[in-house]
Amino acid sequence: MSRFQEILKGGDLRSIGRANEIVAAVNTAEAFDELLEGLKDTDRKVVMRTADALEKISIKHPEFLQKHKNALLKLSQKAQDIELKWHLAILLSRLTLGPKELKKVWDILTFWAKDQKEGKIVRVHAIQGLYNLMQQHPAFSKEFYAMLAVMEKESIPSLNARIRKLKQARPKSN
Repeated sequence: MSRFQEILKGGDLRSIGRANEIVAAVNTAEAFDELLEGLKDTDRKVVMRTADALEKISIKHPEFLQKHKNALLKLSQKAQDIELKWHLAILLSRLTLGPKELKKVWDILTFWAKDQKEGKIVRVHAIQGLYNLMQQHPAFSKEFYAMLAVMEKESIPSLNARIRKLKQARPKSN
């Protein structure tokens, strides 16, 4: 068990615990690598808090994620817990992906976004992850906005709020 996993243990699943302390402490790729080991923990709270910290750190250091691309892709294919999926949706969108990997990530996030059995927060984050990918790969624009139009008809407030936000950010030429 890493030092980070010990810090992230305990408490309530609805709390990020001391994850923000970890974010402040991790400023090297080596420390990030050690933190990432928490995604393998058997404690759901540690996994969720690890994913939360990884997501926050990767805002400033997306390059730290890259060497873990294959592990994150595999994890996204077997993830079950909503609190892991919603963080993975954003983490995956920060990776530099080859064409096959991009297709795989696009398909996973599209499935999560459209799946009405999925948690709403996962669906919202999947939409955001798809939007982030579309910003890097504009060829997905038509498919993305068509999906939003269909999803909007579900009339789910949290989804519609994100859809409105993303449509407002839409370039006028699309």
